[in-house]
Amino acid sequence: MKKPLEGAALRAGAVAVALTAGLLTASPAGATAATGTGSVALAPQNAAAARPGNGRIIYDGLSGGRGVLKIKNGTPRDGVVTLVKGRTKAISIYVRAKSSASIKDVRDGSYRIYFTTGSRFSTSKRRFAVGAAYQRFNQRLKFVTTATSYSIWTITLHPVKGGKAQTSQINPKDYPA
Repeated sequence: MKKPLEGAALRAGAVAVALTAGLLTASPAGATAATGTGSVALAPQNAAAARPGNGRIIYDGLSGGRGVLKIKNGTPRDGVVTLVKGRTKAISIYVRAKSSASIKDVRDGSYRIYFTTGSRFSTSKRRFAVGAAYQRFNQRLKFVTTATSYSIWTITLHPVKGGKAQTSQINPKDYPA
């Protein structure tokens, strides 16, 4: 199992977040495992609808792998986490304040992780209407699947004592909506 990130001290104004990874080996025949294969059906929503449910996939353009991304949102504001592979927006998930959610079907590859927090989420614009903040993790996450294992990453959107992952604030125009 990989260790949490270790590295340089945080810059002033950077948010400390925990970022851990691990590999889960395949289960023996007949055993069940939470591999998360399959796709998620997206139900239509209009802009006037209530805020999305926790763990709701709000964009699914590239899924179908075995990788898992676990997200912990300890902030008082809802968040959206978006994975981008190369220049392609892959998946976005809604994570309510003080909640956790997972994406269980991430394809292999290297991903840049963006997140936004705020309130009054607009499903049509895929943005928060009030108090939005936009950030991205400085390090990419690499998902790898072999015959006997697959990647599992855990990120937090809130500061964590001893957290070493760095994030950068980004221009809202640079957020992959």
